[in-house]
Amino acid sequence: MSDQPIEIKPSSHWFDDMWWLNQDERQAEKNTGYTVINPGTTNGTILGANLCTLNLLQGTEFMPDLTGAVVFVEDDDQTFPALFDRDLQSLIHLPNFKNVKGLVIGRFQKKSQMTAELLRQIIKSKKELAHIPVIAEADFGHTDPKITLPIGGKVALSADQNGAKITFLEH
Repeated sequence: MSDQPIEIKPSSHWFDDMWWLNQDERQAEKNTGYTVINPGTTNGTILGANLCTLNLLQGTEFMPDLTGAVVFVEDDDQTFPALFDRDLQSLIHLPNFKNVKGLVIGRFQKKSQMTAELLRQIIKSKKELAHIPVIAEADFGHTDPKITLPIGGKVALSADQNGAKITFLEH
């Protein structure tokens, strides 16, 4: 592990395509940056996964401890807003979710039909999230480019009306 902080800045553009089919005619989308849904600052341990896959671990010895975690979740193009809402609520119902320190959501694929307003409504409907920073539209998941999350490392989040910062502290 390294203890040199690395700020993870949003990419300038992103892609939602089958890149392996045609590298020359890719459709770039302008990235508007991170979306702050709940402001706040926090530090914690990086825990991240595809939300549906993470939920499959519930009730098993393989489910990670959420205590002190900043949870990074993403989902694929098969996950529509109502399913994401349900899956997120399932995670929130875990007894130790109350010890989560922040939530970062990866960018949704276009086919998912998730909009910024729908995501905001979903997050704001969860009283358990009201006290933690929530940042969306991060560069990980099923769109490109994507960052690799150093699971088990340390991260700092800072989110307010002026934007958000995600900084890997130990990686």
